[in-house]
Amino acid sequence: MGRLLIIANRLPVTVRIEGTAVLVEPSIGGVATGLSRLHQKRGGLWFGWSGVTAVDPEVGRALEARLLDLGCVSLKLPAPLGHQFYEGTCNAVIWPLFHYLTERLPLEMGDFGAYRAVNQRMADLVVAAYQPGDTIWIHDYHYLLLPALLREKLPNATIGFFLHIPFPSSEIFRLLPDREAVLAGLLGADLIGFHTAAYLRHFANSLLVVNGIAALGDRIRFADRDIRLGVFPMGIDVDRFEHLAGLPETADAVAMTRQGDQILLAIDRLDYTKGVPRRLLAFEQLLVRHPELIGKVRLLNIAAPSRETVEAYREHREAADAMVGRINGRFGTATWVPVHYLYRSVDQSEVVALYRAADVMLVTPLRDGMNLVAKEYVASRTDDDGVLVLSEFAGAAAELGEAILINPYDPIGAAESIYQALTMPVGDRRARMRAMRARVKAGDVHLWASGFLAVVEQHRLDQQIGWPPAGPESLVGAAERAQRADRLVLLLDYDGTLVPLDPAPEMALPDDGLLDLLARLGTRRRTQVHIVSGRSSGFLDRWLGQLPIHLHAEFGGWYRDPVERVWHRTVTTPTGWQELVRPILSEFSRVTPGSAVEFKRECLAWHWRRAEPRFGRRQARELALHLTQLLANEPVEVLFGHDVLEVRPQGMHKGKALRRVAAGRPSRTVMVGIGDEPADDDLFRALPADAVRVRVGPGATVAPIRVGSVAEVRSFLWGLLP
Repeated sequence: MGRLLIIANRLPVTVRIEGTAVLVEPSIGGVATGLSRLHQKRGGLWFGWSGVTAVDPEVGRALEARLLDLGCVSLKLPAPLGHQFYEGTCNAVIWPLFHYLTERLPLEMGDFGAYRAVNQRMADLVVAAYQPGDTIWIHDYHYLLLPALLREKLPNATIGFFLHIPFPSSEIFRLLPDREAVLAGLLGADLIGFHTAAYLRHFANSLLVVNGIAALGDRIRFADRDIRLGVFPMGIDVDRFEHLAGLPETADAVAMTRQGDQILLAIDRLDYTKGVPRRLLAFEQLLVRHPELIGKVRLLNIAAPSRETVEAYREHREAADAMVGRINGRFGTATWVPVHYLYRSVDQSEVVALYRAADVMLVTPLRDGMNLVAKEYVASRTDDDGVLVLSEFAGAAAELGEAILINPYDPIGAAESIYQALTMPVGDRRARMRAMRARVKAGDVHLWASGFLAVVEQHRLDQQIGWPPAGPESLVGAAERAQRADRLVLLLDYDGTLVPLDPAPEMALPDDGLLDLLARLGTRRRTQVHIVSGRSSGFLDRWLGQLPIHLHAEFGGWYRDPVERVWHRTVTTPTGWQELVRPILSEFSRVTPGSAVEFKRECLAWHWRRAEPRFGRRQARELALHLTQLLANEPVEVLFGHDVLEVRPQGMHKGKALRRVAAGRPSRTVMVGIGDEPADDDLFRALPADAVRVRVGPGATVAPIRVGSVAEVRSFLWGLLP
């Protein structure tokens, strides 16, 4: 196990400069807490910004030395570049866009050059420190381009990326001017992780719509690499919060905080994504609709300062201040203030005391990647009491289903949900909290970190021991081995392998030369010929049915031997989904000139070879996105081929056909697989280790041998005959 190289916007330390003295203390919470154990255990480096700008050169050298002692490497940026990067692209463009707040986007989004430059500087810093065997883990939206920049310089490195904020829907993501570059940057990673399955799905859809790259389940095949997608909900340091909750001083602080009123608590950074004004509006509606609560319930709202140099944040603070003043002026009395609003940071021990004192915790962001405050509240309630009111647009809502989920854009609905929380029977409160506490404890931050690393490192290991990418090796050696074999099994694709691809698939018919070749191979001593195709059984029967060869139709879903010549269904698959898909394919064919639908027994295909290429590709992406969403709960998959979109039952692939062939394979049998499209990789992967794998034409593949044309395939096959 090599070192762990962590890249994040900030270092896991808080730095203070007092005169010539450099004071460095560990930071608490979030990524810093989650990765501190692994950082120390594996002797790695943490790359990021120290938070310090201009200092005396001698003090700067002392700071760098102190940081390096702690395994930290500081990224130094000129002030103008740092401003364009952080306040420009990161916080003025990516942050609001990924949180769906498009009205916050600037009229001009032109600082991407600075963003790219900072990503390149970080790449140079990491490459200079990298040692073979290191694992690189990149964090968050500041470094979306970094995985590809590192892959270019470190092709064999293990690289993981985790996004801590939401990934937006494809319709929102497409607003980003440099959307193609961002997606290409992320594809440099071996593993791309998200908090929720919804974020993963949004990423996959965006990749399909923008770059035309289709994910197959949780995998993406790109640039001769398999990229893994994963869902890893981030947790918190549960043990620390439980410890703080049990301290005597915490109990004292709770007693001082509670003054007979019921307490609603909210703790956020003062960020416009957190929904503070809408939360205040919901509290106002609570008092309007339930006046009996006036004088009995107070809202304690703590807003930690955030990005005070950004104009949008200053405006947001002013709006929140104004609403607090209005509510207090409307409902307050000489002895009771409805909203206690604190604009300052609070240390963790004080936060835990507030968690314990609160009757109801309000976590109501407009959009949030996870929101660890919700989990902190749950972990701190070792008394199994309290109620969590949680925005359905926070990532934590996917895990904490026992919370009262609200729509923060609906102040009246939110007000009634808060009332429900305040009046909830004690038994219901405790049952909900116990269930959430068990879930939070089972997925703490340390398990999150170790789990992500285990997946990325195992995935990279699997890639390294897999079949090498296709190279320029010739067929000569493979042909000699096949000719000498005691027994020979040929597994051949049809379109693009034995016959050239035709704009009209129905016209890709076997010529006399191919029929003669297959007939001779079928009668060759101790030789079996198998055509393994996505074509229908009717097509193969009509054009190849008289030959002494084995036929596998619809990716192996149907099989016919050369003696009995009767088609047999090899798998049991559901067919109800076809009724949903047929009219959709027909409609896309109607509005896309040059396209056509191929109806088969098990599979359906939409061909666009004769369509205008750019329009056809765009239509194919839209169709794939639509079908992927429509069939999300159906046991089928949507796959791209050569200008064709296939919809087929899950698990129906050419590799299964091979397993039947290989089941009774005698020793000293040489198996040869030849194909031209991604679906043939299923066949290649299922072949035994000593088999011959040949890819026809360009494209990513696991086959180690590549040829350029159908003519070369036929030449190879003719060479096997006496």
